[in-house]
Amino acid sequence: MPAHRKGARLYLREERRDASGRISHPAVYVIRESGRGGRTISTGCGPGDLAGAELALHKHLGIARIEATARQGARAPTHIFIADVLALYAREKMPLHARPKETAARIKRLNTWWGTRRLSDVNGENCRAYVKARSSPQAARRELEELRAAIYFHRKEGLCSEVVEVVLPERNPSRQRWCTRSEIARLIWAAWRYREIQNGKPTDRRSRRHVARFILVGVYTGTRAGAICAAALGPAEGRGWIDLKEGIFYRRPAGERETKKRRTPVRIPQRLLSHLRRWKKNGQRYAVQFNGEPVKDVDKAFRKTAIAAKLPDVTPHVLRHTSATWLMQLKVDKGEAAEYLAMTEQTLNEVYGHHHPDHLLGPRNAFDRPATARKASR
Repeated sequence: MPAHRKGARLYLREERRDASGRISHPAVYVIRESGRGGRTISTGCGPGDLAGAELALHKHLGIARIEATARQGARAPTHIFIADVLALYAREKMPLHARPKETAARIKRLNTWWGTRRLSDVNGENCRAYVKARSSPQAARRELEELRAAIYFHRKEGLCSEVVEVVLPERNPSRQRWCTRSEIARLIWAAWRYREIQNGKPTDRRSRRHVARFILVGVYTGTRAGAICAAALGPAEGRGWIDLKEGIFYRRPAGERETKKRRTPVRIPQRLLSHLRRWKKNGQRYAVQFNGEPVKDVDKAFRKTAIAAKLPDVTPHVLRHTSATWLMQLKVDKGEAAEYLAMTEQTLNEVYGHHHPDHLLGPRNAFDRPATARKASR
């Protein structure tokens, strides 16, 4: 394993076994400091998590520099390495994120390109060069958003004397695809009726019925896919859960911090609640399960179901678009609909508001008034 910097390096310590041959200590990446008496520090990352191990090394190397620069107070951007900015952000903010491993992967990619540069190098030209160096403009945008957050946090800590702006690429247009009721019915039936084929013949194994249940919960509650797949049909530690007695879906696990993707509780429509109660009565423990266990995601099975239903452009997230669109078409108050969908009213109005029958009704009615009424108002 090549050294990242003189003084410390990563090393994969092999697993150790006891006298009976059982693994007593799993293989793990450790940080070895050079010199006599050099410490060996476990990263807690196994062989399959090199990105996490490298981030741990980066944090280890950056802590001393961070603490030293903190004593110096605010400095000019020309004197601040972006690697130090990212190290501070990784140490202080990353552990609080809902998906810290994904954040770690973004920081690693940012550090590869930006780490040796200084904050004064953050400008439009370099931001555009970074986007070109990445395979996906939208992935680059998300990473640059992380860089922007790191720079903001660094300055908020009083370590930079000037404002540094990150230039982001244009965001992709928001998806407007939503399903009609007949299309949702086609998806549900395609999932429910599906039978596995073995040796060219259909079997009695119906392995996509969990997708049908996912569709019902998704379209009736507008909940994001991850929260649906994690939901239990009763109180469960570390999971969101559905109160079948009161008819409330607690989308965020108790004690887990809220993120930008809000997961507020939502009341369940009676039609869906009847299904959920029946599933529970039949022995189901989770809103979406396969072979008695909760599923991590339904992406692969959903994609095959959508193709079978001749709706290949429909993804799990389209169910959320569908729920929002239907609420607008049913003339639901926009504030209540936004709370139900766990999104801001501004987002609901910007993306789905035009589906509401009363959207821009005033201007239309003004043009539709009789000529005599228009003259009287002059």
